[in-house]
Amino acid sequence: MLPVGVLTPMAEGLHISAGTAGFSLSITGLVTAVTAPAVPRVVGALDRRVVLAVAMVVLAAGNALTTMAGGFGLLVVSRIVIGVGMGAVWGLASAVAPRLVAPRNATLAISLAIGGVAAASVIGVPLGTFVGNTFGWRAAFGSLSGAAVILAAGLLMALPGLPRPAAPAGDDHAGREPLLRNAPVVAGLALIVFLVTAHFAAYTYVRPVLEERTGSSPGAIALLLLLYGVFGLIGNFASGALAARRARVTMLGLTVGIGVSIALLALFGTIAGVAGVSIALWGLTYGGLSVAGQIWMTQSAPHRAEHVTGLYVGVFTAAIALGAFLGGIVVEAASITPLLWSAAALAVVALAVGLFAPGPRPAPLPGRTGDDSASGSAPEPVEAAAATGTGGSQA
Repeated sequence: MLPVGVLTPMAEGLHISAGTAGFSLSITGLVTAVTAPAVPRVVGALDRRVVLAVAMVVLAAGNALTTMAGGFGLLVVSRIVIGVGMGAVWGLASAVAPRLVAPRNATLAISLAIGGVAAASVIGVPLGTFVGNTFGWRAAFGSLSGAAVILAAGLLMALPGLPRPAAPAGDDHAGREPLLRNAPVVAGLALIVFLVTAHFAAYTYVRPVLEERTGSSPGAIALLLLLYGVFGLIGNFASGALAARRARVTMLGLTVGIGVSIALLALFGTIAGVAGVSIALWGLTYGGLSVAGQIWMTQSAPHRAEHVTGLYVGVFTAAIALGAFLGGIVVEAASITPLLWSAAALAVVALAVGLFAPGPRPAPLPGRTGDDSASGSAPEPVEAAAATGTGGSQA
């Protein structure tokens, strides 16, 4: 997500247009979309801790290549490498997290894991913008590369061994059923395609939007993106708690919020105060999207946590790529305002999907009653991701 905050100076430094620079996000998204669903099968029985650490090293290499890019060619190579690393991390992290805690804490573990992804989008972007404005956009990518190496070492030291999760006993049919024949899974994926495409079509070009429509300075843009980030983290944890009980209602609320915030920018983006409100609302609602969508998926296919997570991440990142690509086409062919209205229209389509397509069955919040652990009953759907893992510690 870092290119979003440094899009203008990066495009100038590489002597390409902002639209062409934005296409680099599409490249990463496409590679991640292919990588993430394949990760659970490709890594087989390998320790997930080691896989995650290696993926961080791959991310470090990709960001290092970006710092050395002198034109669009090497930038493309670097974004391909980053896409491979992202596919492995996103495809495993939220499926691994519930294995590290007791089943009653599974929802919180998912929220924390996806909170890291959300933080990368909503805190990392303004932080990267600040570093880019102060030291140059290459320094921002170099900082990411160093942080990834440190994190790889931390994962190896901090995580327990995480072998491939065992298949649920006596549930062979659920394990063999194709995920794309699961109606709630398909409905959730369709909603994600339209909504994430809408979001990234507009968000990839949020800096030009704020520069052209609001007349914001680089410093003001960094502050607005920080506001987006703070509200995004709030949205992540609030949505996790809500989606654990009512995934469909939560997703519908987030969809409305994203659509309204983009429409506000299109209508009143020239007014600084309204732009600030719309950015805050946008952060609040998009910040909760990843975790709410993940919970929708695990409630819809509770006994195939790794596989449904990989499929979800693949579709999600493909939608990122599609959004960035379509946004670039609209920006190059028309202007910022038609881009915002096009994104708002896609959010309306996503809302229609969420309203009329089948959703997951509502589930009580894990650990709601004091005797859950002693009842001996089957885990709630949202807890099943934790129940499938036997290699992690149980806190």
